[in-house]
Amino acid sequence: MILKVKNKLFDLRDPIVMGILNVTPDSFYHLSRLGSDKQVLRHVEKMVKEGADILDVGAYSTRPQADFVSQEEEISRLSDALEVIVKNFPDVLLSVDTFRSPVARLVVEQYGVSMINDVFGGNADPMMFETIAALKVAYVLMHAKGNPQTMQQLTDYEHLVADVLHFLNKRIAQLHLLGVTDVVADPGFGFAKTMEQNYELLAKMHYLKELNVPVLAGVSRKSMVYKCLETDPEHALNGTTAVHMLALMQGASILRVHDVKEAVETIKIYKAYQNA
Repeated sequence: MILKVKNKLFDLRDPIVMGILNVTPDSFYHLSRLGSDKQVLRHVEKMVKEGADILDVGAYSTRPQADFVSQEEEISRLSDALEVIVKNFPDVLLSVDTFRSPVARLVVEQYGVSMINDVFGGNADPMMFETIAALKVAYVLMHAKGNPQTMQQLTDYEHLVADVLHFLNKRIAQLHLLGVTDVVADPGFGFAKTMEQNYELLAKMHYLKELNVPVLAGVSRKSMVYKCLETDPEHALNGTTAVHMLALMQGASILRVHDVKEAVETIKIYKAYQNA
């Protein structure tokens, strides 16, 4: 399966790594919060050296119960970070984590961002799909329900995997009709799902192959890992690595991670296993 991000083609028979770059004061994993230009550049340099293929910049925490952030504040945070990244690392492929189409348009047009990661799958902004089509960028379509304040009360499903598949399939068809060809599906671990539902989704991720698009796994240091281990995000790296391997074995093509080196190593071991 091929994914085009800007002018680069990824053959996703070899999984790739998306590094997380949070420019928020309230991300659930406090060590990922970056508050200054110096911290941002140091983090970018580290992730690039460790082998990140794409960097995903987010300025609005979507963890459960996260505070509301105005569009103006989101743009301000993103602009500050993207300006220094583009100036110092002009060749890095950038994704922006946003569910607002005006924000998507600004970061693509002003900073050359080549992918939009929409955690609400177009549900939060009716103009998002048309905007992505006009901008001609890659798009990560994630399954979710509600918003950060309500999503953990919206965990009722008739059939979890079938419902997630239906949500993603319908929207992929809409995107294709608009001419968006480079779509990535994200089942939305942790978004409107209990811990048990997260593991059911993980065990049945191979069903997402029916979508005929690359699948992204975003599980890094999330509650499905640290609550299972009865610890916290800071001590969830080993558990995250275990879940990453399971996700790869279930067909994930992209790992969205806080810890790039460990994810790259996991992919190397997975490939050696596959080649055997």
